[in-house]
Amino acid sequence: MEGVLSATDSVLERQRAELRLQEIGTTTYVGKGVAQVSGLPEVKSEELISFPGGLYGMAFNLDPDQVGVILLDRSENLAAGVEVTRTMRVLDVPVGGALLGRVVDGIGRPLDGAGPIVASERRPVERPAPPIMYRDPVTVPLQTGLKVVDAAIPVGRGQRELIIGDRQTGKTAIAVDTIINQIGKDVICIYCAVGQRAASVAKVIADLHEHEAMDHTVVMVAAGEDPPGLQFITPYAATALGEYFMEQGRDVLVIYDDLTSHARAYRELSLLLRRPPGREAFPGDIFYIHSRLLERSTHLRAEYGGGSLTALPIVETEAQNMAAYIPTNLISITDGQIYLSPDLFSKGILPPVDVGRSVSRVGGKAQLSAYRLVAGDLRLAYSQFEAMETFARFSTQLDSATQRMLDRGRRVREVLKQNQYSPMSAPAQIATLLAINSGLYDRLEVEQVLEAEQIVVETITKECPDVCSRVQSGVKMSDEDRETILHKAKAALAQAFPVGEEEEAA
Repeated sequence: MEGVLSATDSVLERQRAELRLQEIGTTTYVGKGVAQVSGLPEVKSEELISFPGGLYGMAFNLDPDQVGVILLDRSENLAAGVEVTRTMRVLDVPVGGALLGRVVDGIGRPLDGAGPIVASERRPVERPAPPIMYRDPVTVPLQTGLKVVDAAIPVGRGQRELIIGDRQTGKTAIAVDTIINQIGKDVICIYCAVGQRAASVAKVIADLHEHEAMDHTVVMVAAGEDPPGLQFITPYAATALGEYFMEQGRDVLVIYDDLTSHARAYRELSLLLRRPPGREAFPGDIFYIHSRLLERSTHLRAEYGGGSLTALPIVETEAQNMAAYIPTNLISITDGQIYLSPDLFSKGILPPVDVGRSVSRVGGKAQLSAYRLVAGDLRLAYSQFEAMETFARFSTQLDSATQRMLDRGRRVREVLKQNQYSPMSAPAQIATLLAINSGLYDRLEVEQVLEAEQIVVETITKECPDVCSRVQSGVKMSDEDRETILHKAKAALAQAFPVGEEEEAA
C-alpha cells in the first residue's frame, strides 16, 4: 500500500498546473438556423463553435462587435444569454475507409444506427482546389452503364458533368444507376443528398443495399428538415472525404443531389445574417460557393497520387428553363450537361436524355476506342432524326431516303431506352450499337427491337468473350472483331426472327 501511495505522490509531484486561456462568449440572438454571439474577439472564420448541450455552429460573419454563427444542429433548445466557447479548430469531417457502407451527416455523425465511426483522420471541409500543374487530362472513361450517356455524352474520371432537368424526370435514377454500375470497377462512390425528403433518401439507400452497391459507397445526408447550415456545409464535407481517397490514388465519384437546394439553403442563411441580396435574392457570391466546390474535382498527376474525383452535380429546372440563374451558373462551371426532358419522360422514353441539348466537353477523349467506331455518327444522326420527325408530321409525302432515316431513327430511339437498375457493360453496348448502325434491326418492328437487343447481347457475351475483353480493355476495335460481332448477331437474329419469303425475295 505504501508503495502505491509513494508512486502516486511521485506522479503528482511531476504534474505542473498551467493556465489555459479560453474565450467564452454569450449569445445575443437565436433565430431559425443562425445565432449572434458576442465576446469572441479572436474567433476565426469557419471555426467550430460549441453551444451547450453538445450543439455546434460555425463562425460565418465576423463583424466588429459580434459574430454571426450558422447552426449545425436544431436550435429549439437554445436561447439568448447562454454561454458558448471556441473549439480552436475549423469545421472538419472524419475521413477514411471506415465510412464505406455507412450513412452519415455533414459532420460525420452516423445516421444508420450501426455504431460509432472510428476514422483514421479528420480533414477540414473547405480546402483549396488542386493547382493547375497538379492536374492531368481526363482520359479514362467512367462508365455509367447507360447506352445513351456512354455513347453520346461520355463521362471521364475527373470530369464534372451536370445532370439537369425538371423535377421527377429521373435525375437521381441516373445517379443511382451510375453507382450500381461501379460494382467491381474499384471506384468509390459518395452520394451527397442535400435538402431531399427523408423518404426519397431512404429509398436510394434501400436501392443501393438491394443491388449490393453500399460496400463501395458512402451516403452523406442533410435532409430537408435539417438546419440550413448543415445543408450548406454537407457538399463540402463530401468533397473532403472524396479528396482523401483521391490522394490515396483511388478513383472517386461524388454525386451532389441537388445543388438547387444547396443554393437555397445558402440564400436563407445569407438573408438571416443580413447579407446584401442580389439577383433573385441570392447573395453576390452564389457563383463562388459552387465554383470552389466543383473545382476540387480533377484527375491528379501520378506524382501527386494519380487519383481522380468525378463530380455529377444535379440541378433542378422549372418549366424546362435552362437559362435560369442557378442552372446557367452551374452550366458555366461544369464540363458539360446531361439534360433530361419532361416531354421525353411523358412519352415513356426512359432515360429521357435529350441528346440534342446535352453535351460533354471532354467528349471522345474519355471514351473507350470501340465507341468511336460505332458512336461517331450516332449523336448527329439521332439529332437530325428528332428534327426531321417534327417536320414530317406536317407532310403526307416523304421521299424514300427520308422515310428510311425516320425508320432507322425510331429503332435507334428504342435501342437507347433502358430500364432502371439495369446498367449495361461496354461490350454489350458496343454490340447493340453496331447492330443498329449496320441495319440489323431495320426489318424488325419497333416493338421487337428491345427483344432483339437482348438476344444480340446474350449471344455476343456468350460466344465472343475474347472480343468483349478487348473492348473492355480499350483496345481499338479491328475490322475482324467488328465482322465477328455482326456475323454472330445476324445469325442469332435470323434464328429468333426468321425471314419471310417476301422479305427474302426483296
